[in-house]
Amino acid sequence: MSGFVEGAVVAGIDGSSSAVEAAVWAGGEAVRRGRPLRLVQVYTLPTVRAPAAFGTHEQVRAGLAERAEEWLTGAEAAVLEAYPAAEITTAAREWSPVTALVQESQHAELVVLGSRGLGGFTGLLVGSTAVSIVAHARCPIVVVRGRTPHDPPPVTGPVLVGADGSPDSEAALAFACEEARLRGTGLIALHTWSDVLADGMLRPHPLEEDPAAIQQAERDKLAQQVAGWQAKYPDVAIEFDVTRGRPVRALLERGEHAQLVVVGCRGRGGFTGMLLGSVSQALIAHAPCPVAVVRPQRTGR
Repeated sequence: MSGFVEGAVVAGIDGSSSAVEAAVWAGGEAVRRGRPLRLVQVYTLPTVRAPAAFGTHEQVRAGLAERAEEWLTGAEAAVLEAYPAAEITTAAREWSPVTALVQESQHAELVVLGSRGLGGFTGLLVGSTAVSIVAHARCPIVVVRGRTPHDPPPVTGPVLVGADGSPDSEAALAFACEEARLRGTGLIALHTWSDVLADGMLRPHPLEEDPAAIQQAERDKLAQQVAGWQAKYPDVAIEFDVTRGRPVRALLERGEHAQLVVVGCRGRGGFTGMLLGSVSQALIAHAPCPVAVVRPQRTGR
């Protein structure tokens, strides 16, 4: 099937074990959300003339399409083994993987990617394809990771969300609350602060400020940001974690015990026009559990 499925959970398939794990994770997400699952494999014809031994241009295209269907069939079987009730459609598309999956994100509720793909160099933790899709997508993107490159994603623990008061973190909070509700688990709202910076700007007199007073003020700001979500999700236990330090380090440390980390695409201190913040880039490359990157909802497609 090649037509878009509105509101589906989309998983990118590339034949790697990482992509199959991502497909199974996406299957569980689709079942929890009551959404269909769409498995998409995108293949690209070589840009140079293939040697005659590989066949004609059309033979190469047919071979890639056949391989794509085999990968999709294998991923579909893995999802159905774990989630027999999943409603699954598949699509093999000839295009640029980044362009195709960004286009898919215009129709999807969520796009799910593996953390490692075929053709990556040893030690490469996340491919440039995933980074580009996260930077340009129109819906939340989840990069499925485990605690080591060969571990499956964790299925226990709270949902962890980074909150800094920015519009992106507000969108992340909305997504994280819903995820915690769907998973029947708690939510940890993490906020970090620095005695030198405040909201991405230098503090006027950093050496004269009391760290305890800063800590309390930052906790009050977090409580104010989360209050509306606590009222909307009364059954979700929300814990505050306000700590002095760098956001990436704190999220990576707390992520060791989480089943999902949720962050905004960019936070406070980001440059105007930056497509992907340094925190979200670091997490999709190094987090010990799946990472959801969320941007504020835009009107229109």
